[in-house]
Amino acid sequence: MRLPHCVLLLLGLAEALREAGASGLLELSLGKFRNVLLNQTNPVEAVIRNIASNVTVVIFQVHAQQNSVVISFDKNPSANSSGTGVDKGLISILRPQQSVCTWYLRSLDANQVLSTAISIPYMEKDPIPGGCNLEFDLEVDPNIYLDYTLVDIHIKFAPANLGYARGANPPACDSGTGQNSRWRLRYDVYQYFLPENNLSEMVLMSHIRKMSEVRSIKANGVKMLTLTTDDKTNVYFSSLPGQGVIYNVIVWDPLWNTSAAYIPVHTYACSFGDLVDNCSSLSKLSTKIFFTVLAVLGLFTCFFGHRFWKTDLFFMGFIITGFFSFVFITRVTGLGYDVRLILTAVAGIIGGLLLVASWWRFGSVLLCMLLIGLVLGFLFSSVVFFTPLGDYRVFRDDVVFWVTFSSIALMIPVLFVGCPRILNLLACGIIGSYSVVLAIACYIYTSLAYITLDLLRRILNDYFSRAYTNVPFQTNDFIILAMWIMLALSGVTVQLRRERSEVPFPPHPYLIWKREKERRSTNILDPSHHIRPLRERIHSKLLQIKEIFQKEQPAGERTPLLL
Repeated sequence: MRLPHCVLLLLGLAEALREAGASGLLELSLGKFRNVLLNQTNPVEAVIRNIASNVTVVIFQVHAQQNSVVISFDKNPSANSSGTGVDKGLISILRPQQSVCTWYLRSLDANQVLSTAISIPYMEKDPIPGGCNLEFDLEVDPNIYLDYTLVDIHIKFAPANLGYARGANPPACDSGTGQNSRWRLRYDVYQYFLPENNLSEMVLMSHIRKMSEVRSIKANGVKMLTLTTDDKTNVYFSSLPGQGVIYNVIVWDPLWNTSAAYIPVHTYACSFGDLVDNCSSLSKLSTKIFFTVLAVLGLFTCFFGHRFWKTDLFFMGFIITGFFSFVFITRVTGLGYDVRLILTAVAGIIGGLLLVASWWRFGSVLLCMLLIGLVLGFLFSSVVFFTPLGDYRVFRDDVVFWVTFSSIALMIPVLFVGCPRILNLLACGIIGSYSVVLAIACYIYTSLAYITLDLLRRILNDYFSRAYTNVPFQTNDFIILAMWIMLALSGVTVQLRRERSEVPFPPHPYLIWKREKERRSTNILDPSHHIRPLRERIHSKLLQIKEIFQKEQPAGERTPLLL
């Protein structure tokens, strides 16, 4: 299915090159996309002719994947008559009798840049996106401004104004807040995910068309929220490095039931130009090593954790201590990521060994199962907030979120307090198999990694609560989810069948050792009673090793014969 579509795009590009190549003129039709190659030295003049008299506004926009382009009303662009970026557009307010519009396009890069352009008409009752702009350079600015970090994505846009006829004065933006003013307008924010693990320019060009016009936006995008004029026109989303996503806003006039779309904006939340950690190779080597080793241990725990009880305790102790150590180190230090990960691994190993040692000394099954149940409850609660439930506005409040999260997490050890073996088997299977999912996420993108990553972001970043955490769920995610479920069910089933005739948990090791010591000291018939102390046995072994390296003495007489 993809190949013919790409071929059609290439044919369309070739046609655009023939039209805009030598003359630098690009003839456009309203509502029709055209691909065009832009360069830095020769601006392309984009022209639309024969515009109908009932059209009052034309929004012209151009999109490129990673290189910025300049769009302007004049050949010599100025700050208040042009825009620069990868997703930019201008709005032309038509004069009476006007039937032709002209814009100029060029790239900022010395190389040729592939872009796609479209012009969209609107009538006099349609609202005007960015018509009440007070923040940005353009007088009327239909653009959406986007910036991102590794944690979140921030989009903002100028408020819209009511539509009006050609030649009329625009409605005042601050004339009042009644139903006859712009305050009646509503803004629907939409999100659209590109195919996972696909950074192709052609794929972006084909999919951004689905988010440019009102009808196609409603058909293909996911409405995330609705803003009123009382709300601030900026929204935050969780960042998904390496995953392409397109955002757009539809402004709706409830009185006339008309709508208009802003200019869509896209991001991959990463840089194509960086030599290290670019969009093609996001995971660091240290991350891959850390989670690959964790996955090997987790896979062993998934199938053998209950039988090898100490290994199970070490794995759970590693997770608990490692998680809180990473949070503490990140919060209070400014160390680099690799150093923090090494310290996290060291702290996790120490924590795992301490949990094993505490079991050996005190033998408290209840305490160990409480910790293991909390780890499973933590993952279960993260899964609950990974669903659309996590984007409910009530959970923007940190107190509400953490009380709800903790209550769900505590449900697991409380529900299974009477059957600790079943709890441990479930924890081994589910948590052990999820560590494999995290390892896979280091090599190919999967949204399942954000089950725990978004929670970690909320702990580490004070303002992450304002971000919407919707993620794509596509073919890769379904495959990896099926693998996770299969591994978890297989691990629980195998251990349940193998351990059903065994004691629920091994006896207290310290008490066994103490009882055995007392038995050896009182029972002289026990062969172990006659075993020499450990110090004498070590000394004897060292003497034997020393004799191996001593030079062998020659046999026979060593002194001369007496005369």
